Amino acid sequence: MPHPSDSALLRIEDLTKVFHIRQGFSTHDFRAVDSANLSLASDKPEIFTIAGESGSGKTTLARMILGMERPTSGVLSYKGKNVAELASREKRSWFFREVQPVFQDPFATFSPLKRIDHYLYETTYNYKITNRAGADAYIDSVLHEVGLTLQEIKGRYPSELSGGQAQRVSIARALITKPSMIVADEPVSMLDASLRMSIVNMFRKLKDNQRVNIVYITHDLATAYYAADRIAVMLRGWIVEMGPVEKVLGEPLHPYTQNLKSSIPEADPDKVWEEKINLADLEVDEFSRTGCKFAGRCPFVMEKCREHVPPDFIHQGRMVKCFLYE
Repeated sequence: MPHPSDSALLRIEDLTKVFHIRQGFSTHDFRAVDSANLSLASDKPEIFTIAGESGSGKTTLARMILGMERPTSGVLSYKGKNVAELASREKRSWFFREVQPVFQDPFATFSPLKRIDHYLYETTYNYKITNRAGADAYIDSVLHEVGLTLQEIKGRYPSELSGGQAQRVSIARALITKPSMIVADEPVSMLDASLRMSIVNMFRKLKDNQRVNIVYITHDLATAYYAADRIAVMLRGWIVEMGPVEKVLGEPLHPYTQNLKSSIPEADPDKVWEEKINLADLEVDEFSRTGCKFAGRCPFVMEKCREHVPPDFIHQGRMVKCFLYE
């Protein structure tokens, strides 16, 4: 059973994932996630966004939260239990029921040769949620939470659904086990703009009505700003700024987050948004450099930034990894 002394739903402490990459005859270490720290409370459901450009480490962090990737070091605990130390049986019977994934491409989640309702029944039976006599009514009630009905999708194959419908079914499948947390990795990036906000609104409704915590992984700062309660901004494996989304994206402290702010269009008809999203190009030396990984591009760089790793400072009610706030 979960440890009673830990009140956090999810607690991450100094979490690191190192991949050993072979190049020719040599091997070098690649820190995809580097000493990450964050927590989600068990008594206050929220949408917690992890945002960053390609190569920032957000998907690797999501895979570790889901128990799909084993950390190299650090601790990732769920309801007081170290996920890396869970026995296979406990993972299957408890953890995978409590923590459910929603992936980027719903059509990659479902086999084109199986009817889509098969996955809903399979999940219901595998986790013994209800008996076969009550399965239809239960599945229909879950589908109602995502704006669908069993009658709409029963007997249909994934190719017969739109992208938005398929993603809603994917979310319904995750909800069947009555999870405490859903980890959604880029869940709207493959959908049309008109469908993105409906999915994001659905996550907000699930948080409020079902009291489900959502860990929302994205590079789309506009939906992050709209959906999230809190946000962690990642750069080259680091969490460089974390706090309430309206402060982090509205009044960013870290120079890197300040760069990202210009990528969010303002909802002001008098201001035409012409600037292209300017997320930094992937630079290999930012993963391996000594000191701050942003030092090579930072307009406020100091000598100690090039030599020392900045610690996590608390400033104005948020965490920021920058010597400017020492």
